Amino acid sequence: MHAAKERMRLRIYLAIFCSVMILGTVGFMFAEHLSVIDAIYFTIVTIATVGYGDISPATAGGKALAVVLIVTGVGTFVSTLAAATEVFLNRREYQTRQQKLQMIVGLYFSEAGCELLAHCARADYQRGFLEQRLAIDGSWLPKDFTRAQQALAAHAFEIQQGRFDLDSLRVLLNNQGPMLVRLLESPYLLEHETFTDLLLATLHLREELQHRQGFSQLPDSDLEHLAGDIRRVYQLATGQWLNYTQHLLNHYPFLYSLAVRTNPFVSEACPLVQAS
Repeated sequence: MHAAKERMRLRIYLAIFCSVMILGTVGFMFAEHLSVIDAIYFTIVTIATVGYGDISPATAGGKALAVVLIVTGVGTFVSTLAAATEVFLNRREYQTRQQKLQMIVGLYFSEAGCELLAHCARADYQRGFLEQRLAIDGSWLPKDFTRAQQALAAHAFEIQQGRFDLDSLRVLLNNQGPMLVRLLESPYLLEHETFTDLLLATLHLREELQHRQGFSQLPDSDLEHLAGDIRRVYQLATGQWLNYTQHLLNHYPFLYSLAVRTNPFVSEACPLVQAS
């Protein structure tokens, strides 16, 4: 929202500056009988307060116009330059923040997220549907990722409780608990609400699992509650994994290659580089 306001302000300043330039050029052409080139040149040196002296207003109208340009044009020019500089610097800063945020997202998936997704995918009622649409490879284009996102929007993310290993999941999340907490402390999470929701949902699931001594004697109502927590993490993590994978394709091909070979949704995924 702040960036949009800055761009809008820059557009306004540019529109005003162009209007001043047009007004000065046309005005000097008629008041001083200058050619188009000379009128543009005189308008620019007047606004810039350079004043070479090779062209100067000889008429009262020309002098009045020069005063108006100096008063309005200088301020507009400086404001436009300042706004353009601010937009450029903020864009660079935003890109830097986004790059650091993607590093945090990558740490989440490399340490816990991909294994967590593999647990969920194995227990998914529609495993084949998801595996078919998320079987990324080196030929994928942005349109393929868009189609995959659309497929995720229609996916139910239903978990078969009997096929889910809650004990292994608890061990995984317990081992990675300190790392997840450290990720949550990062100030860059303010830039990405969805990933923040994913971290909170993952930590909540970890806490839920910690509060149970075992899972073999749990009532169906409690198992359904845990399944709801798992579905929440599963759905959020799948969307974030797809976005992060596309980021790797665009910026880090060597990391993208590993992501393809360790795809948590492909049952026969193998990290080994196979001969073509």
